[in-house]
Parts: sequence; C-alpha cells; structure tokens
Amino acid sequence: MSNILILGGSGFVGRSVCEKLVERSGGAGDRLIVPSRRPQRAQHIRTLPTIELVQSDVHDDVELMRLLVGCDVVISLIAILQGSEADFQRVHVDLPRKLVAACQASGVKRVVHVSALGAAPDAPSKYLRSKAAGEAVLRAAGLDLTVLRPSVIFGEHDRFLNLFASLQAVVPVMPLAGASARFQPVWVEDVAAAIGAAMDDRSSIGQTVDCGGPAVYTLEALVRFAGRCAGHERPVIPLPETLGRLQAMVMEWLPGEPLMSRDNIDSMRVPNVLTGDFPGLEALGIQPASVESVMTPLLQGRSGIARLDPLRASAHPG
Repeated sequence: MSNILILGGSGFVGRSVCEKLVERSGGAGDRLIVPSRRPQRAQHIRTLPTIELVQSDVHDDVELMRLLVGCDVVISLIAILQGSEADFQRVHVDLPRKLVAACQASGVKRVVHVSALGAAPDAPSKYLRSKAAGEAVLRAAGLDLTVLRPSVIFGEHDRFLNLFASLQAVVPVMPLAGASARFQPVWVEDVAAAIGAAMDDRSSIGQTVDCGGPAVYTLEALVRFAGRCAGHERPVIPLPETLGRLQAMVMEWLPGEPLMSRDNIDSMRVPNVLTGDFPGLEALGIQPASVESVMTPLLQGRSGIARLDPLRASAHPG
C-alpha cells in the first residue's frame, strides 16, 4: 500500500485522478491524501473509499511538511489560469519550491507534476513562463520526477466547452478573441490515466510527456462544436487582436473568474499542439479519446437551466 499525496486533488483534474486511483485499487489499497483549504467544497470526492480529505493550506511551509510525512508519492496538480504575475509566481513557482524543500526534508522522492503544453522560459504569457519556471525548480531538485504537459483539458465538468455551450444559450452572436488559435484537446480521464501510469512506471522518471488528443482544432471550431452539440450554435465573429485584448480587459474587471484574460490571449500565440519533441500519451499505453466521442453526448444532454450553471459559478465563485 502506498501513501499518495494529491495536491489539487479537489479540482477538475484532481477529481478524475482520485476516481482513477480509487478504481484501479478496487476501493482498497492506496491511501489518498487530499488537502484542501475548504474541504466542505470537495464533497464530490469525500465519499470515495481510501480518500482522506484534510483541511490544510499547502502554501504554508509547515503544513506542507506535515502532509508529506509518511508519503511515498506526490501528485502535483495545483495551477491557475488567470491572475497577476505575483499570483502565477506564488502558485506555479513558489509552491514547487516549497514542495522541493518538504520532499527533501521528509525523504519523499517520487513526484508526478502536471505542467502545461507550451511552457517555456521565453513564452509570450506569464502563465506559460511561470509553468516553465516551476518545472525547472522541480527538475533541479534531484527528485524522481515525471512531468506531464497537457493541452487544453476537456471533460464532463470542464469550464471550457461547457462554458462556451452555456454562453451560446444566452447570446445571439459569439465575438471571439484568438479564434484561429490551435489546440489539441485532451480528455481529463486520459490525463488522469497518464498520471497513474507514470506513477507506476519507473521508466518515466526524468521524462516529459506531452498530453494531447488525436486531433487539432482552432478555437473557433471548438466553440462552434460546443454550440452545435448543445443545440444553439451561434455565429462566431473573430476579433482582431486589439479588440480581443480590449474585450479581455473588460472581462478581467467583471465579478468572478474571467472567461478570457489578456494573458490567455498571449498564451494562444503559441500553438497548443504536440510538436514531437517529447513522447505522447501512447508512451504510457494510452490511446487518447477524441473530443467528439466524449463531449457530443455530454453536451447534447445539457438542457434547460442546467446549461447556465457554469455561468453562475463564474459570476459567483464563492
């Protein structure tokens, strides 16, 4: 039996990781420790067998150190998509640095870290640069490290395709920044399976694995797909970059997490697709599922006021 600490285990990806790890052990075996500052918001995983939901602030050095005592593996999932440069530094760089210190003090060597496709020190966005800096911190620490770099992640509970479907239920047209940006979307269940496979496969230590689906799409094509499947496809109006950045700036000032920020637009300057520089999911024995096979029935099943749930969550994150 292994003690596995899952940082970010209550989030979108973490939910699937917890379910996948519980499933593979048949509900008995590995002890899965999931820290959360607000565990009352993690009821979706509380009832899973072998899950130990712990109230804790992982940004606190002492608490993080305490969490690692007795652990065999750390799965690092915590990330933000929007924020200030200080926010990205705190979450994507400072937290990995604290994790390194805690691992070294507790003797934990095995870490599986989820970064982002396109992360690079010279990337155009704060998000991608901070992701690259966090990777560098972990790689320099001498850990038994595997890094996974997913493209945009889709799934039943995503705030990507579901949100675009919801928006098209209430607006007559879709003005869209970055309409020609390219993505290779990957199913959250495939990312979760890759994390489990990497954790078990010691040959993945020291490796970077790029996680993408079987096809490349423009953002406009994905938005149209979401609307069409949900039964209310709207005309998409691609915005030039100047107008797109203005739209994003306005969104940043609205309540809740913005649908798109100026830093997101900067990230989209880099094609979010596999380059062949690193192995893909197939290297971990996973044949990735397509967007159509997974999301068509899910989006077609959205009806009535339930389609507006992601919008409510965006406007009222608390």
